[in-house]
Amino acid sequence: MNSKQMINRIYIFLALFIFISCSEDNEQPVLGTPEIYKISELSHQSFLLDWTAIVNAQSYELDVATDEDFTQFAEGYQQAKVASDQVLVEGLMAGTKYYIRVKALYGSTTSPYSNIATSTTLAAEGMESDTPLKSVVSTFNVGMAIRTDKFSAEHQQIFVREYDQITAEYEMKMDVMMPAEGQFDFSRADELVDFAVENGIEVHGHALIWHASTPSWVENYAGTDAEFELMVEDYIKTVVQHFSGKVHSWDVVNEAVDDQGGVLRNSVFLERMGPDYLKKCFQWAREADSQILLFYNDYNLCWDETKLNKVISIINDFESAGVDIDGVGFQVHISYNGPSAATIRQQAKKITDLDLLLHFSELDVKVNPDNDIDRLTAERDEAQKQKYKEVVQIYNEIPSASKFALTVWGLKDDESWIPAHQGHADWALMYHDDFSFKKAHTGFLEAVQ
Repeated sequence: MNSKQMINRIYIFLALFIFISCSEDNEQPVLGTPEIYKISELSHQSFLLDWTAIVNAQSYELDVATDEDFTQFAEGYQQAKVASDQVLVEGLMAGTKYYIRVKALYGSTTSPYSNIATSTTLAAEGMESDTPLKSVVSTFNVGMAIRTDKFSAEHQQIFVREYDQITAEYEMKMDVMMPAEGQFDFSRADELVDFAVENGIEVHGHALIWHASTPSWVENYAGTDAEFELMVEDYIKTVVQHFSGKVHSWDVVNEAVDDQGGVLRNSVFLERMGPDYLKKCFQWAREADSQILLFYNDYNLCWDETKLNKVISIINDFESAGVDIDGVGFQVHISYNGPSAATIRQQAKKITDLDLLLHFSELDVKVNPDNDIDRLTAERDEAQKQKYKEVVQIYNEIPSASKFALTVWGLKDDESWIPAHQGHADWALMYHDDFSFKKAHTGFLEAVQ
């Protein structure tokens, strides 16, 4: 091969290499679909948006609109080009719900749109309303759980101003009122009840029988089962009669249904008295005072269908046996992100359809159930406000014949049972530690105004 042929072959090789390289460069990669997984740092005019990074994406295209059909776009956010998988969306309107979607780009190739996410900016700044809750609620009692070790003059001032019903958080339970066999101690309960009576506040008694407040001497009772039953009857009748004319209603039995399988919880009362112990306790309470309202109270009823169905079967059994029960208490210990309003509403209807009173008995709203924040952020503060508002709206919508009371389970965040129970910080109530209003208080007001 001469030198000229050699040069020609080199040119042909180079041309082929360039052609193949250009063909490869022009080949467009397949792009995965982004997923919007986090919206944070919510403020009145902005939020931080994160989505999954897509392999081969050169950039992203972001849409932010005020309608789910994406026809009304936020200024600057129609097909906005974004270089990374995170962006601070700014210049928004306060108190406005936005719809968000994003897709990945490589040259002229685009991925499918992501999931559509939503976020509502915080309402415009302003002082939280100090309107007393009870002044705007006329169709049900507004209740508060109180305790003698959190009973300062400032506490009492708020109780009188805001609430027309109280529930003793601890002081009216068996281990406090009957610390030893045949020995009753009503001193702490009397302090709270006398305060309520003097200030025209109704008292809801909580709770005559609860497995978690059973004194050790009852757990280890040495007498026969028949003697045990007589002791429980005497206890219930003595307590109810002591407060007759002062206590308007009682949680007769609290949390008797197990969390698993919709069966009765194993307790000393079930072991010693059998499955009819609930009927007996309600009957004894009615014999002690024919005028009071009698409730069964439990947690998770606002979302756990199996548990609520068991409670309803107990109520039906009561009716068949001619035993009185006036209502059911839903302990509404929930979180800012669930359960849904539809679920709570559906569960509540099952009780109101029975023409029973419904008590939202222990309301608090966790903002840190997953321990993912170390302070009450503006975003969670607003989300908590909306959840309080939602719950109050649901309760306010139930038939008037079933309305009884909505009781918040504690005054301010540093007094809540939630942090100790879940093992980390939370801010579940309607007041800050310094007694100032939180947005949750305003949410309650907005639900009934």
